[in-house]
Amino acid sequence: MLELALTHRSYSYEAGGIPTNERLEFLGDSVLGLIVTDELYKLFPDLDESRLSPLRSGVVNMRALAQIARDINLGSYLKIGKGEEATNGREKNSILADTFEALVGAIYLQHGYVKSAEVISKWINPAIVTATSQGSTLDSKTALQELSALMNLASPEYEITESGPDHDKSFMACVLLGDEKFPVGRARVSGKLNKQLQRVHMKYWSIEIISK
Repeated sequence: MLELALTHRSYSYEAGGIPTNERLEFLGDSVLGLIVTDELYKLFPDLDESRLSPLRSGVVNMRALAQIARDINLGSYLKIGKGEEATNGREKNSILADTFEALVGAIYLQHGYVKSAEVISKWINPAIVTATSQGSTLDSKTALQELSALMNLASPEYEITESGPDHDKSFMACVLLGDEKFPVGRARVSGKLNKQLQRVHMKYWSIEIISK
């Protein structure tokens, strides 16, 4: 089953028409969609369909799936034809994404939904983090809240203090995540500083999560 999942149609053409991974890809596409949907549904209980859908699209797309395939070094195991080999087919987003879906389909057939979801969820978690950190149509404040939820932290709190005389006030902003407090900087307008701290720490936490 695994060998079939790794067999690209270009290899089949050169090997006399042996079966390819396309049927497994078809199955894996649906299984993967369900697993991602299930993960997002459980991770973000406060988001409605209009916010969950773009997050799912941020995970289940060719570029994101190709990156997951690279993360697990899937390209090294592909069975591709000489033509694709000559044109660096092992690194093509389309081939990597399709093969990853085929792998998902094979794992599902061999181990069922529960076991396959356990394995695949670990692979897709960085893609969920990336989709969340990039916003995926969420405003920066909501995106930071979703990153906090993904890390099992309480919702972020924003602290803005003012200093200076009334005619020349400045504002210092900090964000509190978990037990840590991070200063961001100063500004003359508190609203601009608030947006800045959301963007900065959304990026910071996405890097931290992916590195763990």
